[in-house]
Amino acid sequence: INSKAEWQLVTQYDGWPNGLKIHRDGRIFIADYRRGLMILDPGTGKVEPLLETAFSEGFKGLNDLHFADNGDLYFTDQGQSGIADPSGRVWRLRAGGELQRLVHNAPSPNGVTLNSKNSQVFVAMTRSQQIWRLPLMEGGTPSKTGVAIQLSGGHAGPDGIEMDEADGLLVCHLGVGIWRFDANCLPTHLAHAGSEHRLMTNIAFKEKTLYITDSLNGEILTADMPVAGKRMFSHL
Repeated sequence: INSKAEWQLVTQYDGWPNGLKIHRDGRIFIADYRRGLMILDPGTGKVEPLLETAFSEGFKGLNDLHFADNGDLYFTDQGQSGIADPSGRVWRLRAGGELQRLVHNAPSPNGVTLNSKNSQVFVAMTRSQQIWRLPLMEGGTPSKTGVAIQLSGGHAGPDGIEMDEADGLLVCHLGVGIWRFDANCLPTHLAHAGSEHRLMTNIAFKEKTLYITDSLNGEILTADMPVAGKRMFSHL
């Protein structure tokens, strides 16, 4: 989609794509609910599987993903998990190919991102209305995972999340809008587009402009934010 709102279809394939992120080499990595991790070549439109199983077992249903600065890929495995079935998982695929499970008891893990120092992983837990924080020790092992933000209200909980360059966390809160929390996880801003835009589900920055997907109406909205988005792996 260009600045004139003109768009073209890059690919259409047999799958259920959810989140995507762009690698530094230009490849597009897709979290596919049905097929696992997929890779799209934007030049040819060809989509190929990267990781369809974890340790000989199928995924529950992938949702979102995020690259660390070193090329490690963090992704959420949501499936039908929730408060009554807290069996969602958070995975890390090391740049060298090693798959590691970081969380196994998550109530509906959804959006995922890292702070600017790559020392903390943030994960949106949709059905428990929470943002979890996973501090990473040297070597990458999570330690003392806890709740960074507790939400309430809306139609559900948090969906897509992203960081800005001041370590502010932007949160898509279904039925409410887009929250911005500062580095201390205190709310500073709320982008709200009225009752006709209830399901703003995912976000991406271009400098201080926040692009927002409205999955209910099939629209892309924008909001001017006080801080630019953090630099992504695709731009390092």
